[in-house]
Amino acid sequence: MVAKIADKAAIVGIGATEFSKDSGRSELSLAAEAVKKALDDCGLKPSDVDGMVTFTIDQNEEVDVARAIGCEDLKFYSRIPYGGGAATGTLLQAAMAVATGVAEVVVCYRALNGRSGQRYSDGVSGNLITGSAIHYGWYMPFGLLTPASWVAMFTQRYMHQTGCTQDALFEVAHSTRQYALNNPAAFFYQRPFDRAEYDTAKKICAPLKLFDCCQESDGGCAVVVTTPQRAKDLRQPGVLINGVANCLAKDQEEMTSFYRPEIARIPEMDIAAKEAYAQCGLRPDDIDAAVIYDAFSPIVLWQLESWGFCNYGEAEAFVKAGNLRPGGRLPTNTHGGQLSEAYIHGVNGIMEAVRLVRGTSVNQPKKTVNHALVTSGVGVPTGGAILGRMA
Repeated sequence: MVAKIADKAAIVGIGATEFSKDSGRSELSLAAEAVKKALDDCGLKPSDVDGMVTFTIDQNEEVDVARAIGCEDLKFYSRIPYGGGAATGTLLQAAMAVATGVAEVVVCYRALNGRSGQRYSDGVSGNLITGSAIHYGWYMPFGLLTPASWVAMFTQRYMHQTGCTQDALFEVAHSTRQYALNNPAAFFYQRPFDRAEYDTAKKICAPLKLFDCCQESDGGCAVVVTTPQRAKDLRQPGVLINGVANCLAKDQEEMTSFYRPEIARIPEMDIAAKEAYAQCGLRPDDIDAAVIYDAFSPIVLWQLESWGFCNYGEAEAFVKAGNLRPGGRLPTNTHGGQLSEAYIHGVNGIMEAVRLVRGTSVNQPKKTVNHALVTSGVGVPTGGAILGRMA
């Protein structure tokens, strides 16, 4: 059965703090600023908010954020587990709440000191994952301690099966950086790299090099979701949530899926794509631009295949043809992505997808963006959303 939530909720406001490596501020301060900016963006007041959604790993309690910005009564609040896989999951929760009348104005937020505070590159050794000691105990003794090492394992298998080369990883990382050069909000604004620098950069875990790995960032982002009816009267053009899904797949694990018969595929993203497309009746050909979760460069390749832009094993040819670049078939990560703008667990990607549909990205494609795809997470419960213009 297909969920009947297509076009019943719209994103009307987006807001972010500055992105840095040392905010010098509390995470609550970052969250409050991002939420207030998102409300200001659409002309709503904190007293209009009656729902909130965030990540289970966010350290900012809803009661604290609500009190800090001056909310009144909340009728709905919810949290989505896991890291990057939660970003579009928050949109799903907000859309369901709005579509069913449980709440009318829902704020989705994520704020963290992901560089000056907890560092996700510490992985298991830094207590990134608590409560999964038995699960991780099977492969920690072999040096598989961090997200980079886990993704590197999947990538090696994918490259072996498909013939994918380092050229494809470079193209993803380089095209993303080229977008960041024009984005004043990006950490790597006006800081290019070329192939020689990519090749000689620090090796993280083969085949991943420094520029294949996302940043660790301090910052906060928020989006405001309400009904399409209310969206018509607000400051910014509403962006419809055409379809949104958050999925688990058989034999999935948290961050890893080493026990599946094949580790070089991501069936959970296949499921999310099928569900989101079915909700709205759209197809890959209808997607004009994308923000694809890029904690690591190779996972962009796998998601291009999951969402039907190319067949399995064809992502290298797709990206090397320039399809992710400004004049390409699918301008992708036009804000600089998590590789080159900031790593706010993908919520900054939702913001960029909204800008693409509004027509306000600093790297706005020349063609009209009627529909933009934004995805979240790979290796954890994962998902995506298709956003579109309101009539």
